[in-house]
Amino acid sequence: MNNISIKCLKSEQIQSNACYGQFLINSLQPGQGITIGNQLRRVLLGDLGGIAISAVRIAGVTHEFSTIPGVREDILEILLNLKGIVLKNKTQDIEFGRLKVQGPSVITADLIQLPSNLEIVNPNHYIATISTSNILEIEFKFEYGTGYRLAAQTFLDEADNYLQLDTIFMPVQKVDFKIENVYDTANNITERLFIDIWTNGSISPNEALESAAQTIIDLFTLLINNKNTNENNQLETKTESISIEPYTNIAIEELQLSVRAYNCLKKAQINTVGDLLQYSPEKLHELKNFGRKSADEVFSTLKNKLGIILK
Repeated sequence: MNNISIKCLKSEQIQSNACYGQFLINSLQPGQGITIGNQLRRVLLGDLGGIAISAVRIAGVTHEFSTIPGVREDILEILLNLKGIVLKNKTQDIEFGRLKVQGPSVITADLIQLPSNLEIVNPNHYIATISTSNILEIEFKFEYGTGYRLAAQTFLDEADNYLQLDTIFMPVQKVDFKIENVYDTANNITERLFIDIWTNGSISPNEALESAAQTIIDLFTLLINNKNTNENNQLETKTESISIEPYTNIAIEELQLSVRAYNCLKKAQINTVGDLLQYSPEKLHELKNFGRKSADEVFSTLKNKLGIILK
């Protein structure tokens, strides 16, 4: 267990600025490979966040089925192209950008004016073509999130005319892993885990793996801290319950006394064990029709069932 190590076997950039990395984790005990591999894969694909275009406002456009004079693509094609823009972020705040181009021109992602804390990973990504001298003007809304989000409605606000996009925030595009058994000279078995990670280029595979591991550590740390808090609360509750003697609220019916003893106690308004403990043996003898035999029965039942000895 102490010999576990991880190393990067491959790290390279593939098409469209996407990145690929392969990692090896050695010296795992049998069964640990599938546990670690599944957990890392789930966190890499579901819990890592990124920034993306969530809505746009295009000058002169009132709905997503519009066309723009002089622009080769219709609005749906432009929106689809915009989804392919990959961004890096230094903040998780909502940001805005702007594009204004006069044709004729081929419009690519590098023409978008961004705030200083955003950067486009694939600046040559194609958006549209203007074949005339018309102007195309677009305002962008950038949001940070995890996973993906479907457009709940076409327009965020009819007054603003912002078209909402289906947004993919996930920086990790694909994760694969495989496990191999390793036998030593004494025929002892250990496992090694190979993890393959593909990202969109906004983070490297190495950064993605480190972030996923830290997310898992934070999760289990939170569980441990929460467990300790619950144990302390239970200990305090137990201490308090002992101090207030919880058996005092037990109804005398639970003692299963004889009819004579039970009736005498009820007539004296003794309804619970707590009420009964207010009486000394001498006071119990003074109750009407409560003889020595009934008293001995009560004393014996308290001792045998609840461990209470009246002195």
